[in-house]
Order: sequence, then C-alpha cells, then structure tokens
Amino acid sequence: MDLLGLSVLALALGHVFSNAVRTIPALAADVLQRDLGVTAEGLAALTGAFPAAFALAMLPVGVALDRWGVKPTALALMGIAGTGALLGAVATGPWSMLLAQCVLGIGCSGMLMCPVTFAAKNLPPQKFGLWGGVIQAFGNTGMLLSASPLALLVEAVGWRAGYLACALLAAGAAAAVALLVGESRTGMQARRSLADDARDVVALGLSRDIRGPVVIAFASFAAVLGVRGLWGGPWLMEERGLSRIEAGNVLLLCTFALIAGPAIAGLLERRFQAWRRGLLAAGHLGGAAAIVAMVAAGTAGLPVATDALLLVAFGLVISLQVICFALVRAAVPPERVGRALSAMNISFFGGAAVFQAASGFAAAWAGIGAALLVFAAGLVACTLLFLRLPGPR
Repeated sequence: MDLLGLSVLALALGHVFSNAVRTIPALAADVLQRDLGVTAEGLAALTGAFPAAFALAMLPVGVALDRWGVKPTALALMGIAGTGALLGAVATGPWSMLLAQCVLGIGCSGMLMCPVTFAAKNLPPQKFGLWGGVIQAFGNTGMLLSASPLALLVEAVGWRAGYLACALLAAGAAAAVALLVGESRTGMQARRSLADDARDVVALGLSRDIRGPVVIAFASFAAVLGVRGLWGGPWLMEERGLSRIEAGNVLLLCTFALIAGPAIAGLLERRFQAWRRGLLAAGHLGGAAAIVAMVAAGTAGLPVATDALLLVAFGLVISLQVICFALVRAAVPPERVGRALSAMNISFFGGAAVFQAASGFAAAWAGIGAALLVFAAGLVACTLLFLRLPGPR
C-alpha cells in the first residue's frame, strides 16, 4: 500500500475511535443507568446528546476541512475527542455524562469526514466509491471493541474502563495522523469570510444536487446507532434473556456485517454506478424490514438465532449507505467537497439525535421493541421521500 493509502487509513483510525466510543451504551446500559441514576429513557436522552453535538459541529468542521486542510482539523478533533472520553470515564451523574457526550460529539464530528474528504481530494472520482467503502469498513472495526471485548471488560472492571481504553485509542490515532499524513493544501480564496463558507454548507445541503442523499441520510445512521449502538444490547438481554457476554457475541456478528458491508457496497457502487439510487433505497428498505422482523420474531418467541441472522442481514444491507458519499462526491467540484460531505453528515447525525430521542419516549411508552420500530419507520419514510426527489442534474 502506498503512502496515500496509509494516510487515509491513519485518518480512519479516528472513525474507529468514534464507532467504539459511541456504541459503549449498547452493552453497558444497565450499569450506566445504575451508576448515573437515570432511567432507560434518560440514558437515551443523554447518549442522544452525542449525535446532536456532532451535527451542530459539522458546520464549522466542513468549513475547516476546505479552508485549513484535513490534517490540522483531524488533530484538533482527536484532542477534543480524547478529552471527551476521559470525561466519560470520570462521570458520576447525568450532568457530567451529558458534558462528556457533548464533548465526544464535537470531537467525533469530523472522524469520518476527515478520511473521506482526504480521499475525495486526492483520489480520482472513479476510485472514490471503493475507498469510501474501505474507510467505512475499517472505521466500523471500532464496534468490534464495543461488542464481546467490552462485555468482558464491563464484567471484569466496569464501564469506565471502556472510556479509558477509547481515550488511549484517540491518542494513538493522533500520533498516526501526525506521522503519516501530509499537509492538505486547499484552493480556498483568502477573501472569503468564515460566514460565507458556513452559508455555503447550508446552501449545499438544501441544493437539488445533494438533497436526495441528505434526506435518506437523516434516518440512515440513526438506525445503525439505534440498533447497534443503543437498543440492540438491551433487546437481547432484557427481552431475549441473554447474558451480557452472550449479547456481546450476537452483536459481534452484527459488527462483522457492518465491517464487510461497506466494502461490498463500495464494490457494488463501482460496478453498478447507473443503479446507485436503487441500491441505496433497497438497502434502507431492507434494513427496515430486518428490524421489523426481529421485533416480530421476539414477540413470537422464535429462537435467538433468528435475531442473530436478522442483525447480520441488517448490518449488510444498511451498509449501502456509503453510496450517499459517492452521490455527493459526484455532484460537486473538489474544492467544495468538504463542505458538501459535511452538509450531508449534519443530516446523518442530526437525524440520529432526533430518532434517538423519539426512541427513548417509545421505550418508556411501550418497551424496547417499540424503540426499535421507531428506526424502521424512519428508514421507510426517508427512503420513500428520497425516491420522490429528483437526482442531481
């Protein structure tokens, strides 16, 4: 692998961190509720601060990526993210954990955009879809850490050790970026103000060219975070009767699917570029169907192996979300790609904040199954709207 590829992977280590730290609640929800003194609905609200802060931070991150370059932006964000992980490790109540989640959300806001923007600016467009899948697949390995390994760590030491381990990961990622990534030179005009750049991010998000990906993205990552990052563990432990380690093993299978899925999606995107919109829609409708089927299987008392198979299917088909990045990259010139991708990422994580809050209310009203169905409904609604919107000119 050449230096360019190593640079992309070094930047993607931040995405590994982001996936690891934001999915800790999936296997530590019960002890987090006990130690922080919150209900399941309260924990959903606390962890929902992460995607909310993430979405708000994407506006300045998109400007920074195009104005100052990828490397300095990535290093600054990794420092903030590491601080957030340390705050999570020492949190003693809901307010201190809320602060930690907000700092983590800000720090993680560019962990995916940094390698994606670097690849978009340094790779030919025909290779970008494939590398987008590689970045997502490599980043999703962070969820391996928050599956069975986290379950063992929580049982042996406690949930705080998970946040400490993530802080060390952030430090390692920053060191790799400092050593391997060259400065990303930009072509921004010096006379443009920061306010002009910020308005450009908003305008891009509302433009016809990327409006479709922005709409489907609103429910896309919300479903991944809701199923794998928050409610999957409680569903398996509380509704299906598994132990923490058994639930971790099942979620590990889902994580493997979320690692393999983006790489497969990148290959499909490159092979069937004329069918990208159809593939994207099919993946999201398939993800909704898998969630509904899992809740139905649990209600009917089918074997837990059914849940495992459906979680694997969910991970594979929802991974077609990486096509969103290819659609956006193809719609804008290289000098605006950082802002355009950030505009879409605002939708990714803004939607996650909205749906996670809604799932907390649904869980309090009708249980964990209802919380999961919130994400299925969101996937269907956003996909149907996406199909009604015109593609880019």
